[in-house]
Order: sequence, then C-alpha cells, then structure tokens
Amino acid sequence: MAGHFELIDAADGDCRVRLVDAEGTELALSMCFHDKDTAAKAIYSLREIAASGLIEDHTRRVN
Repeated sequence: MAGHFELIDAADGDCRVRLVDAEGTELALSMCFHDKDTAAKAIYSLREIAASGLIEDHTRRVN
C-alpha cells in the first residue's frame, strides 16, 4: 500500500493532516485547521502541488 493522508485531532477541537508512508512513518504534519472540510481542501491542494511542483532549495550553501 502507498502512503496516505490522515486527519488527526489537534488542540481546541481543531484537526491536522498527517502524511505517512507505507510503513506508517510520518513524513509531514500540517498546521491546524478549524474543521475537516478545510483540512480536506488542503489535501487536494497538496496533491495538485506534489504532482507538478518544482523543488526549490532554500538551504544554506555549505562550502
């Protein structure tokens, strides 16, 4: 099975989106969303960006 998104509880009744790989390792954790509908919309946006987004390197250059 491939990785998947999980909706999880957060403080004050909010929720977060967690992205996990096939072994269950957490790859990303979102900010807090006030409701599940908003969190689901963020998942759809993330899918679109991940499918075609470029990688931008903003790390410091090591000599």
